Amino acid sequence: MMFLPRGGGHRPVRSGELPTLVVGAGEAGRELVRTIRASEGYGLRPIGFLDDDPHLRRAVALPVLGRTDELASVARRTGARAALIAMPSLPQSRIAELIELASCAGLLVRYLPSFLSAIERDLRLSDLRGLRVDHLLGRDEIHIPSDRACNLIRGRRVLVTGAGGSIGSELCRQIDRFAPAALYLLDYDESNLHTLQLELTGAGLLDSDEIIVANIRDRHRIDQVFAQTRPDLVFHAAAHKHLPLLERHPCEGVKTNVLGTQHLVDAAVKYGVSRFVLISTDKAADPSSVLGATKRLAELIVQRAAGGPTCMAAVRFGNVLGSRGSLLSVLANQIAADRSVTVTHPDVTRFFMTVEEAVSLVLEAATMSELAETFVLDMGKPVSIVELVYKYAEELHLPDVKITFTGLRPGEKLEEKVFSDGELRVGTAHPKVWATRGGSLPAEFSERLQALYDSSELNDAEHTRDLLRELLPEYLPTSYPRTPASVGAPYPDGF
Repeated sequence: MMFLPRGGGHRPVRSGELPTLVVGAGEAGRELVRTIRASEGYGLRPIGFLDDDPHLRRAVALPVLGRTDELASVARRTGARAALIAMPSLPQSRIAELIELASCAGLLVRYLPSFLSAIERDLRLSDLRGLRVDHLLGRDEIHIPSDRACNLIRGRRVLVTGAGGSIGSELCRQIDRFAPAALYLLDYDESNLHTLQLELTGAGLLDSDEIIVANIRDRHRIDQVFAQTRPDLVFHAAAHKHLPLLERHPCEGVKTNVLGTQHLVDAAVKYGVSRFVLISTDKAADPSSVLGATKRLAELIVQRAAGGPTCMAAVRFGNVLGSRGSLLSVLANQIAADRSVTVTHPDVTRFFMTVEEAVSLVLEAATMSELAETFVLDMGKPVSIVELVYKYAEELHLPDVKITFTGLRPGEKLEEKVFSDGELRVGTAHPKVWATRGGSLPAEFSERLQALYDSSELNDAEHTRDLLRELLPEYLPTSYPRTPASVGAPYPDGF
């Protein structure tokens, strides 16, 4: 059993707190009452105990109001609104009976040992930004000055694709603060657009020209959007990004990540966009997955358009902490559900960055790009996923987290890199931002790219994979046998 940190003294009763019966006046119940009294935010006010010991009258200054089987009648008599079943030694059948009694009496019901864990998770998992991010990253968070980005954006017309996603929405938040002449939010998911507009404007009416529902795979629609909006700056964050899904559906990865980027780049050049920035991934460096290969091709499409009126750039991210579908969001869901945390391999490492770091890098790259560079944030050393899980659990004061190792999946690496072996790493105006400039494109690039588009349109997965390998000699797919899951040791004491 695990208890929240104990504080001293009593706190005043707060409005809205539910009068609560504690079922069980033993050690667990008494400790639970002390914890609730000493801490804010639970929304509960213990008013008394129920216990089957006939000699027990009071505990921690609260009366014992009756036996456990009198729960319903005591609740009616006292006006209780909630019940906490704090008798962890009871058999599950008896706990189930008490839960049914409380539920039938119309009470909010929680029980140990899961209650304290659940309530702590509810409080602590509600805001990932409250965590000690430097502790998880293994380095200080990098804050890139935004003066130049502000000057670039102020008074300009800006289009963000994938605006409703984690990176796209954070881009929109920061861009909106820099007073653009117009900020166009493009996404294929209208629910995401509704949420974002509500956050940015306070109203989610979806009735303004800045809200654009469009699929970047649709060349004619994208051309229409650019013709109508005439953006000065384009930040391209729309993508399929889940590695295992793209291994199973490579044609979908090509249609969105490669062909979709082609449509946007073509429109940007046609309509005189000043700057175009592609959001890429570190998996594009010597790719081993369909995700990495399709994002590397997107980088090459950006590179191929260099030298014209539109200044092109790409930005490679590591894993972004706190984004939708990222490691921390998966951890939060698994921990909140009392499930074992799944990690692919004991030795797997990844580069990590915060959403704020990622977006500030994108905005800075927009100001620095000249020759279709690919920019990378200096993210320090790769972080062990196992160590990150332990540190995350430590931040949440959850010492009982266990890990299940599931085995590397096809396309996954033990360790990512931010530059390919053949890429030259060069410095930039910012000491924590590096860049690489592409060399010559592969032979017959345009013809093979068209063949790739044709193959994906036919949904020919195997031929699409073959064409990816032809286009990218550095693409070396990895495949691992699925090994039986093994349960790791519990979170170590004293970590």
